[in-house]
Amino acid sequence: MLNKRTSGILLHPTSLPGRFGSGDLGVDAYRFVDWLGSAGQTNWQMLPLGEVGPGNSPYMSRSAFAGSLLLIDLVELADHGWLEQGDLEPLPEFHGDRIDFDLTQSFRMDRLRRAADNFFFNNKEMQYEYNSFCEEENDWLRDYALFMAITEHQEGREWDYWPEALVRRDEQALLSFETQYATEIGFWKFCQWCFARQWFRLKEYANSRGIQIIGDVPIFVAFQSADVWAHQELFKLDEVGRPIVVAGVPPDYFSETGQLWGNPVYRWDAHEATGFAWWIARMQHAFRLADLVRVDHFRGFAAYWEIPADAPNAIRGQWVTAPGEQLFQALKHSFPQLPIIAEDLGIITPDVAALRDKFELPGMRVLQFAFGDNEANPFLPHNYVPNTVAYTGTHDNDTTLGWWSTLPDHEKAFAQQYLHSDGQAIHWDMMRALSTSVANTVIFPMQDILGLTSEYRMNLPGKPSGNWEWRFNWDQVKLEQTNDLTRISAECARIQADTKF
Repeated sequence: MLNKRTSGILLHPTSLPGRFGSGDLGVDAYRFVDWLGSAGQTNWQMLPLGEVGPGNSPYMSRSAFAGSLLLIDLVELADHGWLEQGDLEPLPEFHGDRIDFDLTQSFRMDRLRRAADNFFFNNKEMQYEYNSFCEEENDWLRDYALFMAITEHQEGREWDYWPEALVRRDEQALLSFETQYATEIGFWKFCQWCFARQWFRLKEYANSRGIQIIGDVPIFVAFQSADVWAHQELFKLDEVGRPIVVAGVPPDYFSETGQLWGNPVYRWDAHEATGFAWWIARMQHAFRLADLVRVDHFRGFAAYWEIPADAPNAIRGQWVTAPGEQLFQALKHSFPQLPIIAEDLGIITPDVAALRDKFELPGMRVLQFAFGDNEANPFLPHNYVPNTVAYTGTHDNDTTLGWWSTLPDHEKAFAQQYLHSDGQAIHWDMMRALSTSVANTVIFPMQDILGLTSEYRMNLPGKPSGNWEWRFNWDQVKLEQTNDLTRISAECARIQADTKF
């Protein structure tokens, strides 16, 4: 339950400035923490921290536990002597406002391999720390490193097309592969060690300055992932390891044909039989990475949209009941405080709300959804309850200025009347409306602070390419924006006590 009034910013670290094609955990991440503090903000919300998957989505990672290699700060590796200064020369093709994922990934992977070679060849000083990390994280790290190395050796084939002994995880076959490809496996473990070192140092810095991290856990995992390969019995797969049914959502606000995510769905009876051990381990890891965790698609814990694996879109699916109450009872037993935000957007039925409220989880409200109906609309601020996280928009929404530019006239008129706005600074009017509401937590996308239009949108669900690429630069952050945000937060009792403005 949220019981303190706070304000924060939604920004994924890849959207930070930086020299090497994407934002990372380096100096600009620390500068962003300092900026949050200077603006009186208390929360930094992010997208999932795992590596990007198909379409560059952070919601389709190849591990529910591993961190993204794109986020590793190369400068810190050079500080240890594992890279040379020449390795830090950025490519002239890099863009300051967009991520070219293919180019950036190639550049960064090359440097990470050089760093790993140098570490293993001539670094005794931190070998104990590395070995300790590998031992402490072995429950997931061995499977992840094996999965990544085998995938590379199999030229990217999905795991169900690997040799039979590897598909079925014959232990002798795995041990043989580990022996033959020890260097490659060591590389993947080294990268995760680097990510963990850098991440926890950044999190400690943020926490020491009064900033809490809000993480993000997708409800489902990608088929091509270490998790599904290592725990095949926990997913609805056929006899050769391929999905029988997949996850998605029915037609909605974002898409007339729904969203066909393609993730395999869980065999919930198998999870229950283990006391939800995999989920407990997953959330324990998430709670280490973040102070508060948004669980994506919370409604899927009450019932989820199950689609035949061969369907061309998400229209031909069905709702299937999930054991959400049993799962959250198990999680609450392990984590009594249950620091979870329920992403309760979409088709929310009474059973979803009941599950959320039974465990006193804060839900989400998005102001962009508020003006198409009447005053009973649950997204209008006067209908909020304190245990709520309120947003102008999320990563799936257009920027507020982009949304406003296409809003029907009757909805604009309602919004202007409700917000007492002339529409000239609608993004600030909406942020103020949320800040004055009873919602204990409000979160604003960084694009709205900067007053950016649709071309700076983070994600358009259903769009096959061009998503997740946006980056800002420090020249866009004006003093008046920082002061306005600080003033609103102060006037609405959401500000850090020691903030000066």
